Amino acid sequence: MTETTTIQINKKTKTRLEALKEHKRETFDELISKLMMLIPEGDKEGKYTDEFRAGLLEALFDAKNNKHISSKQMKKELGF
Repeated sequence: MTETTTIQINKKTKTRLEALKEHKRETFDELISKLMMLIPEGDKEGKYTDEFRAGLLEALFDAKNNKHISSKQMKKELGF
């Protein structure tokens, strides 16, 4: 038997996850595993660290929510 745990999620999030299930009996663990597979594990140069993969996910989230900075601001922050 596999080890399990309990997590807390918002009811709205649960509803959204349920809508993504392929079939009624699909578990949330199976669904979350599929979603995690959407984050690339690496490229031809090697495997990404977990921190880098989390950063990619955060960047995608920010882009989806229009949280970005202008190239002018980026150049300023980088000292160009």
